[in-house]
Amino acid sequence: MADTTPRQHDIPDATHADSAGDSFNKLVHIMRALRAPGGCPWDREQTLASLRPFVLAETYEVLEAIESGSPAQLREELGDALFELVFLAQISEEVGDFSIADAIDTVCAKLVRRHPHVFAAEGRDSSITTDQVNQQWELIKSQERAEAGQDTERPKTTLTGVPRTLPSLLRAYEISARAAAVGFDWARPADVVDKIEEEVAEVRHEVESGATGDLSRAEEEMGDLLFAIANLSRKLGIEPEAALRRANDKFTRRFDAVEHAFSARDRSLRDATLEEMEDEWQRVKRLM
Repeated sequence: MADTTPRQHDIPDATHADSAGDSFNKLVHIMRALRAPGGCPWDREQTLASLRPFVLAETYEVLEAIESGSPAQLREELGDALFELVFLAQISEEVGDFSIADAIDTVCAKLVRRHPHVFAAEGRDSSITTDQVNQQWELIKSQERAEAGQDTERPKTTLTGVPRTLPSLLRAYEISARAAAVGFDWARPADVVDKIEEEVAEVRHEVESGATGDLSRAEEEMGDLLFAIANLSRKLGIEPEAALRRANDKFTRRFDAVEHAFSARDRSLRDATLEEMEDEWQRVKRLM
């Protein structure tokens, strides 16, 4: 492989970047400089495995920036996330696997392939609906997985490739979306509500049975309930992780307000009765 180690004067000046390509090229050169002999010791020590927590952290920081509604915060976090991706590609290029250009070419080809209504030779299909686009996307992905598995001992299936490392609620959402793409789905959201009520009844049975010690059955029923809830989110077009983040934030704001109210009266929550806390909770709910 040719020596691509950047010298100081090889790195483009960001102040003269005229396009996204110029800016991206500068980032790639900076990354190569950090990893080159004489570069940054910390950056040179990193591996694909060691970068995993940073990639995950930056992803969640992007989500938080979106929730904040701050363009400046989102701009910064998108840059940080992009840097992590370039970092991973640089390490892969150094061992001869692929470059960041290869990764970009791959996603460009994938996007063209999965949007035939936009890029097909016969022209744009302006009549296609969003639901049809989603179904077409999943169908093409399914075909790609089948083709990729034709020459392997274990052919790929519809659910192959759903990362186990996804947050479980998001993974349930993705699994159900792929199953729905091949027709395995409830007809209406109301049908999923019926399923949720069925799962609640089964959880209730486990609770009322008073079983202690072995909680495996209760855990299984609780998992079924959460999976059904993820399915309802999908049917309603609601991203469950986003909905749960908002619920977490709302509960945190209200609970903090309850605690502050007791603190203002020189009382601790540990000293309050459940009835007192519930009364304060209801007051806070009316205010926020």
